[in-house]
Amino acid sequence: MSTHLSDHVFPMEAFEDVLASNADFADHFTGLGLSGRAAEHLAIITCMDSRIAPLAVVGMHPGDAKILRNAGARVTDDVLRTLVLACYLLEVNRVLVMPHTRCRMVGSTEDEIHAIIGERFGVDTRSVEFRTVPEQESALRHDLQRIRSYPLLPDDLAVGGAIYDVETGRIRPIDA
Repeated sequence: MSTHLSDHVFPMEAFEDVLASNADFADHFTGLGLSGRAAEHLAIITCMDSRIAPLAVVGMHPGDAKILRNAGARVTDDVLRTLVLACYLLEVNRVLVMPHTRCRMVGSTEDEIHAIIGERFGVDTRSVEFRTVPEQESALRHDLQRIRSYPLLPDDLAVGGAIYDVETGRIRPIDA
């Protein structure tokens, strides 16, 4: 017997808090009337770390910027794909790559992360590239150059990098 996605039931008990919070949110939602475009023409690439509130960090609000998040704030092929769409369809003309201090992806090697997951959970993750960061500033400079040299992005795209400090809330610009 095969198992299909449609055969699974939404696990309500695992998401009761989320659904309750959403009901409260929706009860007070005024509808922002936003277009989906980046009102401040900015895309922010940052980490998935929940200590980061990207819009608040740069003094913006919903609708102002496009937010792209992944482990380590790395510029992956999917980030480049998304930036192409953001630039040409959503009025983005500047990009801030913003990794952060105390990131779990910094200082570990790919092999170390695979070993930790294998030993603790018995899962072989070697088919995944986690894009660990041996040295954060070097990785950030590499990612900035990757955006700047990507042939499908506009030549006049402004690209900057900064490291967000999770202890102080400040960003420290890093020039490529």
